[in-house]
Amino acid sequence: MPKMLHTGQVIIDLVMAVDKLPQIGGDVLAQSAGFEAGGGFNVMAAAVRNGLPVVYLGRHGTGRFGDLARQAMNAEGIHIGITEPAQKDTGLCVALTDASAERSFISYIGAEGEVTEEDLNSVAVVAGDYVYLSGYSLLHEGKAQALLDWTLALPDSINVVFDPGPLVESPDSPMMQALLPRIDVWTSNSVEALRFTGAEDIGVALDRLAEHLPNEVLMVVRDGPQGCWIHQRDERRHVPGFAVKAVDSNGAGDAHAGVFIAGLAQGLSAHEAARRANAAAAIAVTRWGPATSPGAAEVDAFILDSGGA
Repeated sequence: MPKMLHTGQVIIDLVMAVDKLPQIGGDVLAQSAGFEAGGGFNVMAAAVRNGLPVVYLGRHGTGRFGDLARQAMNAEGIHIGITEPAQKDTGLCVALTDASAERSFISYIGAEGEVTEEDLNSVAVVAGDYVYLSGYSLLHEGKAQALLDWTLALPDSINVVFDPGPLVESPDSPMMQALLPRIDVWTSNSVEALRFTGAEDIGVALDRLAEHLPNEVLMVVRDGPQGCWIHQRDERRHVPGFAVKAVDSNGAGDAHAGVFIAGLAQGLSAHEAARRANAAAAIAVTRWGPATSPGAAEVDAFILDSGGA
């Protein structure tokens, strides 16, 4: 069976729930707070819970946060590809979720912001595998070029998945121009797709993405509770979402991405994989915390209870 190799960043989230964000210079009391593994961990946890073997192909640190990251990955059955910890600690993200279920982040990058081609070549990549790239990785000077060079050297039989994240805002940088022709699967939310393409609606964004990407690329753009859009070979389809009462949107997009790739790796059609991903994201927003993706059995039961086949 194929595996996912996740080249992004596992960091530790300090997750806090607040009624509203404080004004500049102000203060608010949180209803809850806790340390959780986050970042790329959320996608990996979603994938492995839905039957896809996963390797973390990123750095992890020496210190309390590195220990937490490794403990979380080991507990999920995620294989740690780069075995030797770095000399500095894993990074930290303060994740604030307000009463509207929206979240705000402040991140500090640690050991996960660096990697070498030697690190990346420490795990064998075989035909059919999915290599997951995060746009965050392209922003780290100690990681971006090595990751790009390694990715571009992969054989065509490897599926390259790109998640731009909120900070990659344009296709025009030299690094993006080099990477775009090698992408096999694009996964983002609608805000990211609109920002990246300069479009005002999802339809136009998909059209513009198609101009930048190879014709065979499978694009999935999440549209919140409305579900998602999939586009490939000039064919476009809306996959409806599921109605739930959201309490925390943190990690929902990651749940969607991980479950979607797991479905593709198991031979599902793009539509069926997207349907399962929509269900996973819907369940995730009903739970507090970053890595709240359900497992395969829970996704099955949720779809059945919602009237699905």
